[in-house]
Amino acid sequence: MFTKKSGNYDKMIYRRLGRSGLKLPVLSFGLWHNFGETNDYEKCREIIFEAFNHGITHFDLANNYGPPAGHAEKVFGQILKDGLMKYRDEIIISTKAGYYMWEGPYGDFGSRKYLIASLDQSLERMGIPYVDIFYHHRFDYETDLYETMLALRDIVLSGKALYVGLSNYNSDQLKQAHKILRELHVPYVITQPKYSMLDRFIEDDGLIETQFELGGGTICYSTLAQGKLTNKYIDSIPEDSRAKNPASQFLNEKDITDELRAKLRKLDVIAKKRGQSIAQMALAWSLRNPKMTSTLISVSKIEQLYENLETIKNLEFSEAELKAIEDALK
Repeated sequence: MFTKKSGNYDKMIYRRLGRSGLKLPVLSFGLWHNFGETNDYEKCREIIFEAFNHGITHFDLANNYGPPAGHAEKVFGQILKDGLMKYRDEIIISTKAGYYMWEGPYGDFGSRKYLIASLDQSLERMGIPYVDIFYHHRFDYETDLYETMLALRDIVLSGKALYVGLSNYNSDQLKQAHKILRELHVPYVITQPKYSMLDRFIEDDGLIETQFELGGGTICYSTLAQGKLTNKYIDSIPEDSRAKNPASQFLNEKDITDELRAKLRKLDVIAKKRGQSIAQMALAWSLRNPKMTSTLISVSKIEQLYENLETIKNLEFSEAELKAIEDALK
């Protein structure tokens, strides 16, 4: 049985989510693909309990996380039963729908039928009556945007979500969606884009500034670029790494190029001067803009969690450090 340690909130930094009443920890926990059927449940539970005991109060899921799809929500539901439910009012649980979940024409994208049915399934898997944040996971070019936003409104009115978010929307799409949500009086608070030193789309798109002007906050994912922005691949590809796993859908051996290794070696020099690993510096770098509310971490080992948590001891960058990072990435 889990018992919360006293003073756990003192170990974390929290930022306000736009103009909403919510605050998120600067490091939020994403269950993603580290909570599947092949992962050891006891280790998964230990990681979540330790994350909460270090002030991580936000746990991010989606209907298709696992693998297989849905399994991460089942695991998290069991972790809630095993002791975390006692602290339900102290945590933020988010989930999403928008990618493929079941056969036929109604298990994907952004229809009213899909979003409402998917959230019902998610709540059943987790064994809870509501989530704090429900996202539409990606923009749907075929479904009328009003239908999707109206479904989000009705989900909030039903009591199955307190707030809504939009993931993988660009600035223009956010503006279109926000206009409808505002007219419908929906508590829209958050967007979730991909962002790392190696993927700078949101800078070119101006997404953080757009979201801030709309009154919401931003949480980024894939900050470590699927593990590429770590010390793991500087010299070789470890046998137990994601890149060596033939079942990996997101990182393969071909992604670990000589060019990437050269960049990592330069980044490692900068990170060491800051007293950090490459991963810690990459996480801190994603938070250098105070308008970035939080960044998602996802780990499969407790040691990785502890390493990530050390990040918050040094979130500040000098202009010289930022320039050195840019030069290293050229």
